[in-house]
Amino acid sequence: MTIHVQSGRPAARQLHLNANVIPSGRHNAAWRRRNNPDAVVDIEGFLDIARTAERGTFDAVFFADQPGLDEAAAFRPWNALDPTILLTALAGVTKHVGLVATASTTFDHPYHIARRFASLDHVSGGRAAWNIVTTQHNTAAGNFGLANLPPHEDRYRRAEEFVEVVVRLWDSWEDGAVLADATTGRYADLARVHPINHKGASFSVTGPLQVPRSPQGRPVIVQAGASEASKRLGARWADALFTVQRTVEGARDFYRDVKTLAAGFGRNPDNLIVLPGLYLVVGSTEEEAWARKKEFDDLLDAEADKIRLAERFGVDPERLELDAPLPDDILDTISPHVSRGFLENIVLEARRDNLTVRQILGRNALSGHRVVVGTPEQIADNIEAWFTTGAADGFNLNMDSYLDGFELFVDHVVPELRRRNLFRTEYSGSTLRDHLGLARPPHPA
Repeated sequence: MTIHVQSGRPAARQLHLNANVIPSGRHNAAWRRRNNPDAVVDIEGFLDIARTAERGTFDAVFFADQPGLDEAAAFRPWNALDPTILLTALAGVTKHVGLVATASTTFDHPYHIARRFASLDHVSGGRAAWNIVTTQHNTAAGNFGLANLPPHEDRYRRAEEFVEVVVRLWDSWEDGAVLADATTGRYADLARVHPINHKGASFSVTGPLQVPRSPQGRPVIVQAGASEASKRLGARWADALFTVQRTVEGARDFYRDVKTLAAGFGRNPDNLIVLPGLYLVVGSTEEEAWARKKEFDDLLDAEADKIRLAERFGVDPERLELDAPLPDDILDTISPHVSRGFLENIVLEARRDNLTVRQILGRNALSGHRVVVGTPEQIADNIEAWFTTGAADGFNLNMDSYLDGFELFVDHVVPELRRRNLFRTEYSGSTLRDHLGLARPPHPA
């Protein structure tokens, strides 16, 4: 059912749109239409996506990442390239769009992350953002000498300290510490460059960072997750939150929750931007949009996807029948190495709408984000309803197929959002903080 919201008046808030970039697209069969064997390393394809995002005045492009290869690579392209290196290439062909990369607090070191993202902020002229993750894929553990991921609470305890160290390293240079005074021969005023001398449970870091304070003061911090520990981490440190929300009621609850948590940390809740994931299929008519989705869906192997869904839940695949509902006890055996919040969202929606396993798979259960199929007007209605009723500050958009699905959104949905005065017609600043409406943080010294 399409939700219509009164429009045509200036929005009190600015809608934020971010593109979640996945080789070929969000749909698991999108690659089969293009048949590009180099999709995971196709730099020209990524450059085209970044240019299209900038043409659509998007806040940012985002690259998820994990330090390992999982079995999903047998069925579709994956994010293979180091995103921070890829984003330096995208910075060279764009001037405004933000550049968000994921890096793990479980398998990296704060100094590396601080230097890497401060460098990207300088290279891009102030458009860098770090997406904090603790890594939930157990396959990554073996790449770092571990049999399994550390327990959830240990990963988040380390993450809290990790982010604190990174932020202190970013702040180790005061503004104006680089003098470059040819007359006196003084290049840097080291009295304005400060060691951090951190000693904690997980890290001992002297500092300072070797990279001067970056154009944004600090790169933007993004965080994703639904657990209580994750929400606390995001509410304390993040400028923007990515989240999986499949119902507007659940999204409103999450929105209120994290804004309240942010206020509890002494922050202005308006400075924490909440961006649920949204997976879109666009057509000039509703029938055309559903036909497009069916074209993709018909290329899937339903039995293989059922097995992958069973693995997510930690149950024997024989317990799932494609044309039957999920078992009542499906949440009783979830692996500790996957996001429980993600799976609870799937089950809630399945039970609410009385879905079979096949229908659940058709709603992007393997990737998680809510699916909207329809015309530009219907999609804009849906976005506006969530944006204006306390469910979201914007969206982390997933396109069914790159590049064509993205172009459909930019060429047809973006103009409709602009017509409703919900979205910018041009960039008003040059940094990602400008796009997000966030002030450059003052140096704490």
